[in-house]
Amino acid sequence: MTAAFVENSHAPGARAWDYLLQTWRELDVPEGWRAEIDEGQIVLVPPPHAHHNDIAETVQRCLYQGIPKGLGVYQTLGIHVAPLGKLYVPDLVVMPKELVVAADPETSDPLDAADALLVVEITSRGNAREDRTKKYRAYARAGVPMYLLIDRFDTRGAMSTLFTEPNEDGTFKHTDAVPFGKPLTLPAPFDVSLPTGEFPGAVAP
Repeated sequence: MTAAFVENSHAPGARAWDYLLQTWRELDVPEGWRAEIDEGQIVLVPPPHAHHNDIAETVQRCLYQGIPKGLGVYQTLGIHVAPLGKLYVPDLVVMPKELVVAADPETSDPLDAADALLVVEITSRGNAREDRTKKYRAYARAGVPMYLLIDRFDTRGAMSTLFTEPNEDGTFKHTDAVPFGKPLTLPAPFDVSLPTGEFPGAVAP
C-alpha cells in the first residue's frame, strides 16, 4: 500500500520538482517506511512483510558472490529517474561505490538511476501493479541495464523476471521469467544463478 503525502500541482516543471525534492529531504519518515516521488506527489511506502525482507536478503547474498570490485548492493538508496521526474527507493540497487561515497554528506539527495547497473523490486500486495508498470517503464526510460522484478503475487504464480536491454520508449527488449523454484541467471557483470527455490513460498521441484 502507498499513501499520498505531499503534492504541488501548481508549480510548473523544474520548480515543482525542486519543491518536492526539498520536501522529500526534510521529511521525518517513520522507521521502516520509505518516501518516494511519483506522479508529482510524495508517497509513503509502509514496511514490507517478513517474507519480502527474506527474499531481499537472499538476493543480496547471491549478488555478493559474483559482484565485481567497485560495485555495491544497497538498500534504501534513493534514485532519481530524471527523464520522468520520479524518485524511487528500490528494495536493492547495484551502484558504483565511488558514486555513493562521493554523495554530499550534508544532504540525502538521490543518485541518478542511469548510473545503476541493476535495480531489484520485490512486490507487496499493495504495490505490485506499480512495480510491474510504472517502475518497469521508469527504469527502462532511465537506461537501467537490468531490472529484476520478484513478484509473489503474479497471477501465473510467484515469478522472478529479469528485464534487460532498455529502450527509450519505456520498455525492455529482453525478458527472462521463471517461477519460484527454478534458477534465474543474472548475466555479466554478476554471472550468478539466483536461487529462487529459497524464496518463501517456493515449491520444491
